[in-house]
Formats: sequence, structure tokens, C-alpha cells
Amino acid sequence: MSDSTQVLPAVPAEPGTTTVAAPEPRFRPSRAGWTARGLVWAVLAWVVLALPLNVLSPFEVGVTDIDVASLAVIYAIGALSLNVLLGYCGQISLGHQAFVGVGAFASAYIVTNLQLSFFLAVGVAALFGAVQAVLLGAVSLRLTGLYFALVTLAYGSFAQETLFGITSLTGGEGGKPAPRPDLFTSGYRYYYLCLAFLALVLWIDWRLTASKAGRAMAALRENPRVASSYGIDVRAYILVAFAVSGLFAGVAGSLVAHHDEVIVPSSFDFRLALLFVLMTVVGGLRSRTGVVLGAVFFALLEEGALVAMFGLEGFFEGLLGLPTEFVSLVVGPVLLVLTLTLYPGGIGQQVAPIRLWLTGHRFDRHAGRVDDVEVTDVRA
Repeated sequence: MSDSTQVLPAVPAEPGTTTVAAPEPRFRPSRAGWTARGLVWAVLAWVVLALPLNVLSPFEVGVTDIDVASLAVIYAIGALSLNVLLGYCGQISLGHQAFVGVGAFASAYIVTNLQLSFFLAVGVAALFGAVQAVLLGAVSLRLTGLYFALVTLAYGSFAQETLFGITSLTGGEGGKPAPRPDLFTSGYRYYYLCLAFLALVLWIDWRLTASKAGRAMAALRENPRVASSYGIDVRAYILVAFAVSGLFAGVAGSLVAHHDEVIVPSSFDFRLALLFVLMTVVGGLRSRTGVVLGAVFFALLEEGALVAMFGLEGFFEGLLGLPTEFVSLVVGPVLLVLTLTLYPGGIGQQVAPIRLWLTGHRFDRHAGRVDDVEVTDVRA
């Protein structure tokens, strides 16, 4: 008796029906793949957490270096603040230095004059930042695009020339003392304190984009009228975006005040606002990873660390006659043009394949690719 199995012919699909292909199995890295990813994560953790303490460091990380690293973390918080407006809502702010500056002087006043806790001062600075941002956001309910950008520019100039000129608040030209909290007086400990605040801001930003409010902001960026037709309260969510942005900026201002320990009004000028715009756009709109990396890059460039690292002092100061502190304002616009033309997604677009690979996805060099600048990136 034969034990052969007869294979039946495939049944042809009926006319007008659509065949559905079986879904591809979910990609799972092999043991070697997870090991490689783990090694990369370990190196990143070493760079962020251990290298500042000179653990297995190939070079000496001094007090000046750790202060620059702390400033880079603070700038990342400020850039994430602007990303909420520019990236999520398409509203460009050219007066962001006012949000940061008010938070800085409010925190310094509370700690120095009122002798209250540093952490209370951070909370009050965040509240001040949120309130002034909401007030400015109320103006944006009627203005968009270039007109709103001009309003923010005017507000930044007003704060710089008027608010920051109140001697009882800012200390005048002599500056306002802003001592660090007792447990974080050393530069190394203050660096980890700034890292903790950055982690908190990143978590809030992630929760915001994953919530109903985040989806509403994305709809507002695309088309406010269409979003309104779907029942989204346009005014309310615009004000929420401004409140969150101002809150982040206030925290950044408080941290930068106690980082410098003595702050002067001239530190919060239009140059700082322009620097935040460059960090956000070159870093990559709506990309938390890209914005943080962009902030770190421009902080190192602003403080002259990158110029010194690559030995370019002679090129910029000797050949071009350009002081190191102005290099970022020359290199920044060049990188901005290159970003808009070659990599519209900024640094976030370039590191997207590595970021997805590290989280367990298959490596795809086209991941996160952005071909053109979206018109809705800035509402016209």
C-alpha cells in the first residue's frame, strides 16, 4: 500500500477578490546582535556617566571641562523647550532668551534674597517661564508665521532692555549671585544634577507626544482649521504647548543661573535666542535625540571646546581674525543651510538608523529619511 501524499492544486481566487499576503515575522536580533547593541549602550553610558569622573578616561577631565559638559546639558533642556513650539506646533520663537532669562533671575532672587531652597527656586522659575509663555501664546492665537516671530523678537528685546534692567532683580551690571545647593557645590555633582533634570524633561516631552495633547499639536501643525473641524480645541492646545515650552525654558534658566553662580543681564541677548534656533533646526525638528545632540555640539562650539580639541584656534583667530566665542555664529548658519538642503531632518535624521538599531530594530540606513523641508514646519 502506497504511503505517498497527494498535493492538491491551489484553488484560484475568485474574480474581484484580493489576496492578503501573510505578514512578515517580526525581526528579532540574534544573541550576537543583542551583545553588540549592549556594548554600544555600555560605551554611551560610560561617556555620559563615567567619563566625567575620569573612570577609564584616556585624558584628564578637569573642572573647566565638566562645567562645559553641564552647560551642554542645560542647553539641551533649552533646545527641547524651543522644539515644543517650533517642532510640534510650527511656531518659531525669536525671543526665547527672555523665557530663560526670567527663569534665571527669578531663581537667583529666591535663593539669594529670600534664602529659600534651590529646588523651590527651580519650581518657581519653571512657573514664571510657563506664565510668560502662555501670555505670549495668547498673542499667537491671532498671529502666525512671520508676524508672530516679530512679536517674540520684540518681547525678547523688551525683556533685555527693560526687565533685565531692574537692578533690584538682576543686580545691575555687577550681576546677581546664584549659589549652588549645598550638596551640589562641586562641578562634578552639579553635572549629574543637570543630567537628572534633563532626564525628567525628556520623560515629560515623551509623555506629551504620546498623549492626546501631543497628537492634537501634530494636527495643529499640519492644518489648524482641519484640526478644529475634528473637534480639537485649537486655542487650548496652543496654550498648552506654550506652557510646556516656557516651563522647560524656566528650568534651563534656573540651572544656568546656578551653573554660572553669578549672572549678568548681557548673558540673555538675541545671540542666545539664535543659538537655540540653530540647535533645534540643525539637531532635527521633532527628534529628541537630534535636538540633544545639536545642543551638545553648539555648546561645545560656543565654549571653544571643539575649536581647541581640533586645534583650529590658529585658523579662526589667526587666518580669519574671528574670536573663538563668535565661531558658533559663523559655523551655525552654514550648518543650517546645509541641513535645509542636504539633511532636512538634521542630526536626528542622520542618527535615526543607529537609534532604531540600538532599540532592537533591523539596521536600515534609510530610516528616518526626510527628503524635503515640510511647509508645515513653520506655520505661514
